[in-house]
Amino acid sequence: MASVRHSVLMETKSAKGAATRDQILDAAGRLIHLQGYHCTSLDDVLRESGVGKGNFYYYFKSKEELGYAIIDRLVRGFVERTLGPAFADPDADPVEQIHGLLDRVLDSQRQRNCIGGCPMGNLASELSDVHEGFRKRLADVFVAWRVTMTQALRRGQATGRLSADCDPDGAASFIVAALEGAILMSKVTKEIRVLEQCVQELKEHLTLYSKSRANDFSHVPRLGAEESYDERATG
Repeated sequence: MASVRHSVLMETKSAKGAATRDQILDAAGRLIHLQGYHCTSLDDVLRESGVGKGNFYYYFKSKEELGYAIIDRLVRGFVERTLGPAFADPDADPVEQIHGLLDRVLDSQRQRNCIGGCPMGNLASELSDVHEGFRKRLADVFVAWRVTMTQALRRGQATGRLSADCDPDGAASFIVAALEGAILMSKVTKEIRVLEQCVQELKEHLTLYSKSRANDFSHVPRLGAEESYDERATG
Protein backbone atom coordinates (compact mmCIF):
# COMPACT_ATOMS: atom_id res chain seq x y z
CA MET A 1 0.00 0.00 0.00
CA ALA A 2 2.82 2.38 0.84
CA SER A 3 4.34 1.91 -2.59
CA VAL A 4 0.96 2.58 -4.23
CA ARG A 5 0.50 5.80 -2.22
CA HIS A 6 4.02 6.88 -3.16
CA SER A 7 3.33 6.21 -6.84
CA VAL A 8 0.08 8.17 -6.76
CA LEU A 9 1.78 11.05 -4.94
CA MET A 10 4.57 11.16 -7.50
CA GLU A 11 2.10 11.15 -10.39
CA THR A 12 0.14 13.98 -8.77
CA LYS A 13 3.29 16.04 -8.28
CA SER A 14 4.34 15.34 -11.85
CA ALA A 15 0.95 16.44 -13.19
CA LYS A 16 1.01 19.61 -11.09
CA GLY A 17 4.55 20.32 -12.23
CA ALA A 18 3.61 19.92 -15.88
CA ALA A 19 0.62 22.20 -15.37
CA THR A 20 2.80 24.88 -13.75
CA ARG A 21 5.33 24.68 -16.55
CA ASP A 22 2.56 24.95 -19.14
CA GLN A 23 1.11 27.90 -17.24
CA ILE A 24 4.43 29.72 -17.57
CA LEU A 25 4.76 28.83 -21.25
CA ASP A 26 1.17 29.90 -21.97
CA ALA A 27 1.70 33.30 -20.36
CA ALA A 28 5.13 33.87 -21.90
CA GLY A 29 3.90 32.76 -25.31
CA ARG A 30 1.01 35.24 -25.27
CA LEU A 31 3.24 38.11 -24.22
CA ILE A 32 6.05 37.36 -26.64
CA HIS A 33 3.63 36.90 -29.52
CA LEU A 34 2.29 40.43 -29.06
CA GLN A 35 5.29 42.39 -27.78
CA GLY A 36 8.33 40.37 -28.74
CA TYR A 37 11.01 38.46 -26.85
CA HIS A 38 13.20 41.41 -25.89
CA CYS A 39 10.29 43.54 -24.68
CA THR A 40 8.95 40.77 -22.46
CA SER A 41 10.62 40.70 -19.04
CA LEU A 42 10.61 37.89 -16.52
CA ASP A 43 8.54 40.12 -14.26
CA ASP A 44 5.97 40.37 -17.06
CA VAL A 45 5.87 36.58 -17.33
CA LEU A 46 5.56 36.10 -13.57
CA ARG A 47 2.76 38.65 -13.36
CA GLU A 48 0.88 37.22 -16.32
CA SER A 49 1.26 33.60 -15.22
CA GLY A 50 0.70 34.13 -11.51
CA VAL A 51 3.73 31.91 -10.80
CA GLY A 52 6.34 32.83 -8.19
CA LYS A 53 9.96 33.46 -9.06
CA GLY A 54 11.08 30.33 -7.22
CA ASN A 55 8.71 28.17 -9.26
CA PHE A 56 9.85 29.81 -12.46
CA TYR A 57 13.52 29.05 -11.81
CA TYR A 58 12.64 25.48 -10.89
CA TYR A 59 11.50 24.90 -14.49
CA PHE A 60 13.68 27.37 -16.38
CA LYS A 61 17.20 28.40 -15.47
CA SER A 62 16.99 31.63 -17.47
CA LYS A 63 14.93 33.67 -19.87
CA GLU A 64 16.99 32.14 -22.68
CA GLU A 65 15.97 28.63 -21.65
CA LEU A 66 12.36 29.81 -21.60
CA GLY A 67 12.86 31.18 -25.10
CA TYR A 68 14.05 27.83 -26.40
CA ALA A 69 11.07 26.10 -24.77
CA ILE A 70 8.64 28.54 -26.39
CA ILE A 71 10.22 28.07 -29.82
CA ASP A 72 10.11 24.29 -29.45
CA ARG A 73 6.46 24.50 -28.44
CA LEU A 74 5.60 26.71 -31.42
CA VAL A 75 7.38 24.37 -33.81
CA ARG A 76 5.71 21.30 -32.34
CA GLY A 77 2.29 22.96 -32.50
CA PHE A 78 2.75 24.00 -36.13
CA VAL A 79 3.87 20.53 -37.17
CA GLU A 80 1.18 18.68 -35.20
CA ARG A 81 -1.79 20.96 -35.89
CA THR A 82 -1.05 22.45 -39.30
CA LEU A 83 1.76 20.90 -41.35
CA GLY A 84 1.22 17.27 -40.35
CA PRO A 85 -2.56 17.13 -40.89
CA ALA A 86 -2.33 19.00 -44.20
CA PHE A 87 -0.02 16.35 -45.72
CA ALA A 88 -1.06 13.30 -43.69
CA ASP A 89 -2.49 11.31 -46.62
CA PRO A 90 0.31 10.16 -48.96
CA ASP A 91 -2.28 9.26 -51.63
CA ALA A 92 -4.07 12.60 -51.66
CA ASP A 93 -3.77 15.19 -54.42
CA PRO A 94 -0.70 17.26 -53.43
CA VAL A 95 -2.10 20.43 -55.02
CA GLU A 96 -5.26 20.11 -52.95
CA GLN A 97 -3.13 19.47 -49.87
CA ILE A 98 -1.20 22.70 -50.44
CA HIS A 99 -4.48 24.53 -51.01
CA GLY A 100 -5.70 23.13 -47.70
CA LEU A 101 -2.58 24.34 -45.89
CA LEU A 102 -2.97 27.82 -47.36
CA ASP A 103 -6.61 27.88 -46.26
CA ARG A 104 -5.65 26.79 -42.73
CA VAL A 105 -3.15 29.63 -42.42
CA LEU A 106 -5.62 32.15 -43.85
CA ASP A 107 -8.38 31.02 -41.51
CA SER A 108 -6.05 31.25 -38.51
CA GLN A 109 -5.10 34.84 -39.32
CA ARG A 110 -8.71 35.76 -40.04
CA GLN A 111 -9.75 34.49 -36.61
CA ARG A 112 -7.02 36.63 -35.02
CA ASN A 113 -8.22 39.74 -36.89
CA CYS A 114 -4.69 40.27 -38.22
CA ILE A 115 -3.34 40.70 -34.68
CA GLY A 116 0.00 39.16 -33.77
CA GLY A 117 0.99 37.78 -37.15
CA CYS A 118 2.95 34.53 -37.40
CA PRO A 119 4.59 33.70 -34.04
CA MET A 120 7.50 31.91 -35.73
CA GLY A 121 7.93 34.66 -38.30
CA ASN A 122 7.88 37.33 -35.59
CA LEU A 123 10.62 35.61 -33.61
CA ALA A 124 12.67 34.91 -36.73
CA SER A 125 12.54 38.60 -37.65
CA GLU A 126 13.40 39.76 -34.14
CA LEU A 127 16.06 37.25 -33.13
CA SER A 128 17.84 35.87 -36.20
CA ASP A 129 20.51 38.59 -36.24
CA VAL A 130 21.09 38.67 -32.48
CA HIS A 131 20.88 35.06 -31.24
CA GLU A 132 22.39 32.29 -33.34
CA GLY A 133 20.89 29.50 -31.26
CA PHE A 134 17.37 30.85 -31.65
CA ARG A 135 17.98 31.46 -35.36
CA LYS A 136 18.99 27.86 -35.98
CA ARG A 137 16.03 26.48 -34.04
CA LEU A 138 13.60 28.70 -35.97
CA ALA A 139 15.26 27.94 -39.31
CA ASP A 140 14.57 24.25 -38.72
CA VAL A 141 10.79 24.69 -38.87
CA PHE A 142 10.90 26.72 -42.07
CA VAL A 143 13.16 24.08 -43.59
CA ALA A 144 10.72 21.35 -42.50
CA TRP A 145 7.84 23.33 -44.00
CA ARG A 146 9.65 23.78 -47.32
CA VAL A 147 10.85 20.18 -47.45
CA THR A 148 7.35 18.83 -46.76
CA MET A 149 5.87 20.85 -49.62
CA THR A 150 8.79 19.96 -51.89
CA GLN A 151 8.09 16.28 -51.28
CA ALA A 152 4.40 16.79 -52.01
CA LEU A 153 5.19 18.56 -55.30
CA ARG A 154 7.62 15.81 -56.31
CA ARG A 155 4.91 13.27 -55.55
CA GLY A 156 2.63 15.25 -57.83
CA GLN A 157 5.17 15.02 -60.62
CA ALA A 158 5.64 11.28 -60.06
CA THR A 159 1.89 10.67 -60.36
CA GLY A 160 1.51 12.91 -63.39
CA ARG A 161 -0.50 15.54 -61.52
CA LEU A 162 2.18 18.19 -62.09
CA SER A 163 4.38 18.79 -65.10
CA ALA A 164 8.15 18.41 -65.22
CA ASP A 165 8.40 22.20 -65.63
CA CYS A 166 7.78 22.61 -61.91
CA ASP A 167 10.85 23.03 -59.73
CA PRO A 168 9.53 21.52 -56.48
CA ASP A 169 12.12 23.09 -54.20
CA GLY A 170 11.84 26.50 -55.83
CA ALA A 171 8.06 26.45 -55.82
CA ALA A 172 7.95 25.38 -52.17
CA SER A 173 10.39 28.12 -51.15
CA PHE A 174 8.33 30.68 -53.07
CA ILE A 175 5.10 29.62 -51.35
CA VAL A 176 6.60 29.78 -47.84
CA ALA A 177 8.26 33.14 -48.46
CA ALA A 178 5.19 34.70 -50.08
CA LEU A 179 2.86 33.45 -47.36
CA GLU A 180 5.06 34.72 -44.53
CA GLY A 181 5.39 38.09 -46.26
CA ALA A 182 1.64 38.36 -46.73
CA ILE A 183 1.01 37.54 -43.06
CA LEU A 184 3.36 40.38 -42.13
CA MET A 185 1.63 42.78 -44.53
CA SER A 186 -1.80 41.81 -43.15
CA LYS A 187 -0.49 42.45 -39.66
CA VAL A 188 0.85 45.90 -40.46
CA THR A 189 -2.15 46.99 -42.57
CA LYS A 190 -4.75 45.20 -40.41
CA GLU A 191 -6.39 44.03 -43.63
CA ILE A 192 -7.06 40.32 -44.09
CA ARG A 193 -7.64 41.03 -47.77
CA VAL A 194 -3.86 41.22 -48.26
CA LEU A 195 -3.47 37.61 -47.18
CA GLU A 196 -6.62 36.52 -49.05
CA GLN A 197 -5.19 37.88 -52.29
CA CYS A 198 -1.82 36.23 -51.66
CA VAL A 199 -3.44 32.84 -51.03
CA GLN A 200 -5.47 33.21 -54.20
CA GLU A 201 -2.40 34.09 -56.26
CA LEU A 202 -0.39 31.21 -54.81
CA LYS A 203 -3.15 28.78 -55.74
CA GLU A 204 -3.21 30.15 -59.26
CA HIS A 205 0.58 29.94 -59.46
CA LEU A 206 0.35 26.19 -58.86
CA THR A 207 -2.02 25.83 -61.80
CA LEU A 208 0.86 26.85 -64.09
CA TYR A 209 2.36 23.41 -63.47
CA SER A 210 -0.88 21.45 -63.31
CA LYS A 211 -1.93 18.96 -65.97
CA SER A 212 -5.58 19.57 -65.08
CA ARG A 213 -5.60 23.37 -65.12
CA ALA A 214 -9.28 23.82 -65.91
CA ASN A 215 -10.22 21.86 -62.81
CA ASP A 216 -7.75 23.80 -60.68
CA PHE A 217 -9.07 27.16 -61.85
CA SER A 218 -12.62 26.15 -60.96
CA HIS A 219 -11.53 25.89 -57.32
CA VAL A 220 -9.85 29.31 -57.21
CA PRO A 221 -12.45 32.13 -57.33
CA ARG A 222 -11.25 35.53 -58.39
CA LEU A 223 -11.70 38.47 -56.03
CA GLY A 224 -13.24 41.59 -57.51
CA ALA A 225 -11.91 45.06 -56.79
CA GLU A 226 -14.32 45.55 -53.90
CA GLU A 227 -15.10 41.95 -52.99
CA SER A 228 -13.58 39.80 -50.24
CA TYR A 229 -13.98 36.15 -49.28
CA ASP A 230 -16.08 37.23 -46.30
CA GLU A 231 -18.43 39.15 -48.61
CA ARG A 232 -18.80 36.05 -50.78
CA ALA A 233 -19.71 33.96 -47.78
CA THR A 234 -22.33 36.40 -46.54
CA GLY A 235 -23.61 37.61 -49.90
